Amino acid sequence: MERLLMKGNEAIAEAAVLAGCKCFFGYPITPQNEIPEYMSARLPEAGGVFLQAESEVSAINMVFGAAGAGVRAMTSSSGPGLSLKQEGISYLVGAELPCVIVNIVRGGPGLGSIQPAQSDYFQATRGGGHGDYRTLVLAPASVQEAIELTYRAFDAADEYRNPVMILGDGVLGQMMEPVTIPPYVPRALPEKTWAATGWKPGDPRPRAIINSLYIKADECEAHNLAIREKLDAMERREVLYDTAYMEDAEYAVVAYGTSARIARAAIRKLREGGLRVGLIRPISLWPFPAAAIREACVRVKRFLAVEMSLGQMVEDVRLSVEGARPVGFYGRTGGVVPTVDEVAREIMRMGEAS
Repeated sequence: MERLLMKGNEAIAEAAVLAGCKCFFGYPITPQNEIPEYMSARLPEAGGVFLQAESEVSAINMVFGAAGAGVRAMTSSSGPGLSLKQEGISYLVGAELPCVIVNIVRGGPGLGSIQPAQSDYFQATRGGGHGDYRTLVLAPASVQEAIELTYRAFDAADEYRNPVMILGDGVLGQMMEPVTIPPYVPRALPEKTWAATGWKPGDPRPRAIINSLYIKADECEAHNLAIREKLDAMERREVLYDTAYMEDAEYAVVAYGTSARIARAAIRKLREGGLRVGLIRPISLWPFPAAAIREACVRVKRFLAVEMSLGQMVEDVRLSVEGARPVGFYGRTGGVVPTVDEVAREIMRMGEAS
């Protein structure tokens, strides 16, 4: 396959088109603007529709409409824009509508900075909007992986009839790397008989009704329990993670996305000096690879969570460890990216504390 040099945002957009995305609705915000820019030119070429909405609120509700008609639909944004989309995301889950949502995270809270961050972890992995729900959250650490996870996101969204989020950051979105774009091979998925594609009296199938309103409490509970069954299936089937140097590791760093790339470089440096440290990289942030971290407790003395935030994923690491081992944290916030030397120093401190 041909090697191409692509920016992360553009690679996600191209992968979405190849995966069959036919509708993109969004609104500009840095550092994800290359996604709608690319889609505005590329999607019409592929027979799709690009529309710049008047706001993020409008964009997510346009996604709702397209998804309800059975079309593969996508939106993208960053921090403040995702906050505005949260009600719509909750509605999408409640109506059991599939879509893909991309968040290229910037510093917050509020308008924050336009620099890369990972401070939307709680928002992404805890649902973000009102009600009992989760979204499948995939966190690529390279441009190549962003392509592959975009393919996966569209298929998983359709399989579970649930929004799927790709959580990147400004580094991933803006950097350029050589990639190969593999052919898209879809999962075997059922026909979308639930989609509202038009109906008239006498049609053999029942009329499709897209709805998330249940007036009676017991009916709403039954609906929520049905959604919970899908989430349980995701927890069984969709856990993704990667490891490095864990075979003999006495210490482990847990990091995702850009932070994992930095941590991996620090770990290589320290292992040259004899420190046995490894890396566990969650790829699915929800469902979180808790079992893999828990199993590492057999040989690992201490864990260190590294994030571009004040500490969010670290809570899931501590829940996974269940108190069996100490879990430390190192992070930078507001768009500041930790350096390899900073992370290496924190790992050494972890080793000295044992």
